[in-house]
Amino acid sequence: MTPPKLVLTVIDGMKPTMLERAIAAGNAPALKAIRDRGTYVDACCAAFPSVTPVCAGVIATGRMQDEHRIPSMNWYSRAEERYVEYGSSFQASRRFGLTGQLVDTIFNMNEHHLSPDTPTIFETLDDAGVRTACTSYLIFRGRHPHEVSRDFALTRVASQLFQKRSVMGPQELFYADIFASRKTGCWSRMGIPGMRDQHAGCVGSHLVEHDLFDFLLLSLPDNDAHSHKNGPHAQIASIAAADAELWHVMEAGGGADAFLDEHAMIVMADHSHSHIERVIDFTGPYSDWKVLQPSGANQRSAEIALCPAQRSAMIYLLLEAASRDGALPKIVATAREIEGVDLVMWRSQDGRAHVAGERGELSFAPAADGPSPVADERGLSWEVDGELDALVAVIEDGVFASEHYPDALRRVWSALTCETSGDVLLSAEPAYEFPDWGNRAHVRGGSHGSLHRVDSLGALLFCGVNCPREREHGPWSLGDVAPMVLAHFGAL
Repeated sequence: MTPPKLVLTVIDGMKPTMLERAIAAGNAPALKAIRDRGTYVDACCAAFPSVTPVCAGVIATGRMQDEHRIPSMNWYSRAEERYVEYGSSFQASRRFGLTGQLVDTIFNMNEHHLSPDTPTIFETLDDAGVRTACTSYLIFRGRHPHEVSRDFALTRVASQLFQKRSVMGPQELFYADIFASRKTGCWSRMGIPGMRDQHAGCVGSHLVEHDLFDFLLLSLPDNDAHSHKNGPHAQIASIAAADAELWHVMEAGGGADAFLDEHAMIVMADHSHSHIERVIDFTGPYSDWKVLQPSGANQRSAEIALCPAQRSAMIYLLLEAASRDGALPKIVATAREIEGVDLVMWRSQDGRAHVAGERGELSFAPAADGPSPVADERGLSWEVDGELDALVAVIEDGVFASEHYPDALRRVWSALTCETSGDVLLSAEPAYEFPDWGNRAHVRGGSHGSLHRVDSLGALLFCGVNCPREREHGPWSLGDVAPMVLAHFGAL
């Protein structure tokens, strides 16, 4: 029996409480229809750092970054000895070079940075003969080649700028106006914030009307930009705008009831948002170190690379191996004294992960073979030592849990063991943010990236697709969605 078509909709940064208010106010009828037909989860946990590239990698592969290898929004490539910047801000992109930033985001992220050993849902479904489609999502790698569109003057310029490079994507790929697998009459004005949801709704409606997919990843990212500017409590308006585009897609299929009779739906956030009041001085405390600059001009003499990413940050040691062991404790000690830094994370020589803050220090590692005294809420086994207060955690009946830092052990371990991550990871206190390399932050607005629950727990709704048995009683994570999609099509 052929399964129903499935639409996976990602509303970037959708906060559960704001979704609930939008539905209660009557501003989100499409999302209400999905919730009323199916399941609503108000605590689907993001990766750490809870920034979009990392979380998009988890959603698109079902694997954490220790497998998919995209570690943050801004990071240092040890292989290429340079910073990678995915567009923290226009000012940051200018410092790293606009062309290089665009190439990293549009081409290198999928072609080189995303692990070739970790298949995406598009690749797996393409191999299974499922018709795949995607609108303007960071992770889109599939089995079908796409060249830069020449439909608009700017994309013709881009075609020359990118030296006529192509990408591998799903069967139908629409990425801003840069890639368009067919003419739809839809225009995104090169993907500027405020136009991206409208473009996705237009493309999605065209795909539904002309029966051009079995699986569609419908990306609605404008809620995130709206939240960064206006704060998370302004999301009711931006969720309503996203819902209007989802309703537009449903109307192309005969209206909400008819559409949901024929389509399975998953709608999810990639992370949440928290209010920002203060910035963290990240570079000042390391003024005695030779910090790699965005231009890379001091590459040969640089000792460390600093990589801010909203409410998270990473520090890479660029020293020779003989000097690293002595430098690491100094880097960690400095980080622990920085105002606004909540948690500092690193691995010791014995391979154990360490998490430290004002409340103490905790170390842990996956449990060795045999019974373990500690399991987490997802059933993974750990050896834990030190002060539980470091993560405001408790161990009850042999289960480690932290209300403040959900899924903390697995998320921190995945971040620290990702081969492209920094040597030291930082998570900001609530209301604090690390300015990017363009000195831009979101004071009086919203942001995300930390290990804390305020950034990490997003909304998830689904209907017409089976709930994994192991998740019937929670807890949920971004990585649970890709297996649901693959199982729906019998491709797991």
